[in-house]
Amino acid sequence: MSHHTGPHTPWRRLLGVAVALTALATVLVLAFLWPAHTSEPRDLPVAVAGPAAATAPLTAALEQRAPGAFDVVPAADRQAAADLVETRDVYGAIVLGPEPEVLVSTASSAVVAQQFSALAPVLQAQLTEAAGAPVAVAVTDVVPLGAGDPRGAVIGAVTLPLVMGGMIGGIAISLTVVGVWRRVAAVTTYAALAGLAVAGVLQGWYGALAGSFAVNAGIIGLGVLAVAGVIVGVVSILGRPGIAIGPVLFLLVANPLASAAQPWQMLPAPWGAIGQWMPPGAAAALLRDESYFPRADTGQLWTALVAWAVLGLVLATVGHFRDAGAASRAAVAEAEADRDRETHEDARPSITVDA
Repeated sequence: MSHHTGPHTPWRRLLGVAVALTALATVLVLAFLWPAHTSEPRDLPVAVAGPAAATAPLTAALEQRAPGAFDVVPAADRQAAADLVETRDVYGAIVLGPEPEVLVSTASSAVVAQQFSALAPVLQAQLTEAAGAPVAVAVTDVVPLGAGDPRGAVIGAVTLPLVMGGMIGGIAISLTVVGVWRRVAAVTTYAALAGLAVAGVLQGWYGALAGSFAVNAGIIGLGVLAVAGVIVGVVSILGRPGIAIGPVLFLLVANPLASAAQPWQMLPAPWGAIGQWMPPGAAAALLRDESYFPRADTGQLWTALVAWAVLGLVLATVGHFRDAGAASRAAVAEAEADRDRETHEDARPSITVDA
């Protein structure tokens, strides 16, 4: 017994839906797998310390071994090289001299640390051959990952929950809260509470973050506000069609470019650098820097997060004044229509019927 009360879906529409869904699935695959497919070392900054007579051949050997992979930064000695690693100006260093050493930082990038550590046996063999006697090359992790996240899996996957949380909050507030100022209050309150809650999980429960809890909560809150606020602001201006800005801009573009699990230099230029100016990339880099690299320069990252958050609030405000102007124009038009109607009725001739 059939329970269909309406006509069947036309075959042409069914085909269109299938094609549209296929295109969407293809875009999702491209967006999420493109970074992994195209990632490779590109101009990764590394330091080489030691006498110029020894560092020059090593720099040439690195370029010959991996063309274009490393951007060599000279350092005076081991301490200078370690300082560059601790300020996150370089991902690793090779120290030449009486006690040759390879400095890595798993907290900066476990991928690069593994690749750079593989240079130690090669360097050791070359130095042993040149000296005619065994030479040991030590590998030192200058800034290791914390015990709560020894492989960097949590901090490397933090961007997707931030993006999804910001999108869900922004869309829900746009659809359920009426009044622009109430939306602004709702999205800022949500971002603050989300920052505290997520930081509590990542730092208090998992132990994946270090440093100041308040700072980490602020970073997460700003990241959520940057995503949710822009969605609320765009919806305030464009209406419900503006909800699509979240999935397109933040999920399909910003999140794949975030480079949370690898150096941003490993993405093709200029996409890696662009990703650091978008909320997911800036938030992930800030969490890593504030947890493990307190001496790193984070000005650009804070600027990016704050700018996106302010942009969302500004768009919401612009939407408020647009709505207020539209409401005023509608009220004036309605008043003029009422006046014209009353004038027309007053001018209508009356008909008197004598008894």
